[in-house]
Amino acid sequence: MPHVDEIAALPGSAVTDSPTPADEPHLIRRAQQRDAAAFERLYRLHVRRVYALCLRMTANVVRAEELTQTAFIAVWDRLPRFRGESAFGSWLHRLAVNIVLMDMRTARRREERIFSTCDLPAFERAGVPMHASVRLDLEQAIAALPPQARIVFVLHDIEGWKHAEIATHLGIATGTAKTHLHHARKHLQHALQ
Repeated sequence: MPHVDEIAALPGSAVTDSPTPADEPHLIRRAQQRDAAAFERLYRLHVRRVYALCLRMTANVVRAEELTQTAFIAVWDRLPRFRGESAFGSWLHRLAVNIVLMDMRTARRREERIFSTCDLPAFERAGVPMHASVRLDLEQAIAALPPQARIVFVLHDIEGWKHAEIATHLGIATGTAKTHLHHARKHLQHALQ
């Protein structure tokens, strides 16, 4: 599968111009009819936003690239069922979030099989080390958050989800989501001072 930025190099790619949001409804209809060129143009319209979301949620460039590709494969598979009841970008965004969350659940289950339960708290606290002498920008500070707090922060403060939605998607109580958000904000405030 090509890298996010390599799609233009695909053999037979006739798309040279950049699509605009005004092109989107027409492109969606064509892509739903399995027009690969139309889908490529939709990809170009949305790939950066999906990648940014995946990167913020995972704090891992390689994983974000892989999950972005996975999200667009899922879009291709599910596009014929897209009914337009919401904006395409919103539908795509929700799909990408679900893919990242499923991937994280799978990874967590895999890690739980590898580490004994007494090792899990130390593993969950592992993250990007922060040094007082290094001035962190916001993206680095978000990446340094503990995984659960990072996800809640990204979904709530960046993507605008409600606490109840976050709790449902993560399988936690609403109060727990609020607590994670509070801890994330405190951590970011401390990191950015």
